[in-house]
Amino acid sequence: MKKARLILGGTAAILAAAGAAQADSDDPIIIPIHNWSSQIVMSHAVGKILEDVGANVEFVTTDSQAVYESVRLGDVTMELEVWEGAFGASFRAALEKGGLHDVATHAATTREDWWYPLWTKEACPGLPDWKALNDCAAVFATPETGDKGRFLGGPVDWLKHDQERVDALNLNFVVVNAGSAAALWAEIGAAEAEKKPIVLFNWTPNFAEAVWPGEFVEFPAWEDGCDTDAAVGPNPDMTYDCGNPAGGYLKIAAWDGMKEKWPTAYETLTKVSFTNPQIAEMAKLVDVDEMEPEDAAAEWLAANEDVWKPWTE
Repeated sequence: MKKARLILGGTAAILAAAGAAQADSDDPIIIPIHNWSSQIVMSHAVGKILEDVGANVEFVTTDSQAVYESVRLGDVTMELEVWEGAFGASFRAALEKGGLHDVATHAATTREDWWYPLWTKEACPGLPDWKALNDCAAVFATPETGDKGRFLGGPVDWLKHDQERVDALNLNFVVVNAGSAAALWAEIGAAEAEKKPIVLFNWTPNFAEAVWPGEFVEFPAWEDGCDTDAAVGPNPDMTYDCGNPAGGYLKIAAWDGMKEKWPTAYETLTKVSFTNPQIAEMAKLVDVDEMEPEDAAAEWLAANEDVWKPWTE
């Protein structure tokens, strides 16, 4: 009997030690915050979900391109919105170095490109064909662009290579960069009042497509290598002579050490997947309903427990 008790006691100790080894660290999981609404709200929503499974979570503001190096080094733990068009190159570069990996792919598909509200088509009926832009360049002109059309791009750190596209396709346009997503929405709202033609950077999923019906400009279709090999695309001498991917991925990336350090939180993260309407709804709570991101995340989670609760089980 003494021997049996010793064996049982030893087994219990081993199991206890194994359980302790698998417990999540008390160190905070660091989630980065960028400068567009869906990413901010989603980050707070996922943060609350991870807290629900016992994690300690902190948020830091980071550059949306440099974040992949930060994830790779473990300075931040994850990135919840890896957009193929905007951040695919930075993501792939970090993957090649090692230290981070592809955790999951959202159900949502993405598109990021030149876009216009439908009233613009009345002034430039050849749209969405990109070749119509030069025919209509004058209707997009502003005092700062002279006789050239203005394209309003996103913040510079989104690295959309709009100037390279203008050069490669010989577009009679000047690229002007907005300082934030909010500045883009303000421009559309101001143009709407007078039905002024405007072409600017937009993306899906976000709330704007429900508020302002519009269309993406159809550039030469994206081909792998268009951004790196001049031989790909219609201009044999220049890169970026194509549109962005029309059905791009939206991925989640994580530091390689997360699985070992926070196994429960990591398992939950592998199940996270949002749809286009869900992401658009998150953005709307901030951009239209003017809620604070933390409050928007809490409201979305309260209304959608059937979506996220299974991820925690």
